[in-house]
Amino acid sequence: MVDSEQRWDRLLRIKTGGRDDSHAGAFNFPYEPTPYCVLERLASRGYIGKRNTLVDYGCGKGRVPLFMSYQTRCRSYGVEYDEDIYNRALRNVRECPAGNRVNIMLTKADTFEVPVEADRFYFFNPFSVEILKRVLKRIMETHYVNLTKLAAAPTLSAAASQVNTAAAAVPTDRLLFFYYPSQEYISALQAMDELTLVEDIDCTDLCPDTANERERVVVFGISETIQVNAAGKPAF
Repeated sequence: MVDSEQRWDRLLRIKTGGRDDSHAGAFNFPYEPTPYCVLERLASRGYIGKRNTLVDYGCGKGRVPLFMSYQTRCRSYGVEYDEDIYNRALRNVRECPAGNRVNIMLTKADTFEVPVEADRFYFFNPFSVEILKRVLKRIMETHYVNLTKLAAAPTLSAAASQVNTAAAAVPTDRLLFFYYPSQEYISALQAMDELTLVEDIDCTDLCPDTANERERVVVFGISETIQVNAAGKPAF
């Protein structure tokens, strides 16, 4: 694994190794990069491609968005609240060949405005379950708004429909990727009716020394049908 870590950092011209817990706390957890061998496996599954837009919550130094944009040609956003780590991520973006497809945002995850085009979301235990739930609510609200707009699209005039290319670009499927998830995360996700388990990608063979069953990427999809309350708002 060490060879893979060094090889990919050199190829991408970035520096993303090491753990950083200088600003960690009860709700925001330390920075630790996802192993490249895990990212290679995820990329090979075909869930992320050049037509997708990925958001990495707690992106740290930018490894996930930079690797995925390089390997799959997707567009990526990285969300990071720690200004020191954010500045290191910006340096990596400037140096990386895929940096022109990556945007790093200095903001808190639960206040980040989800881009309308975003349809892939990555998490490596970046924060508490309380924050995770608020983040998922924002993602689902964006998803619901997009579905509502698409449902209304047929009411447009024929002329308007011909020029309404933006609606065609709005994604209707959204996938969430959780690497090394805690049982607390899994329990919270399984309790959400809006989420459906898509795949549990086993990665234990990539880290044989640890033999930890948490070495996996769990993939959830967001339902295209979202319950609404009496006020017509998403019921989550």
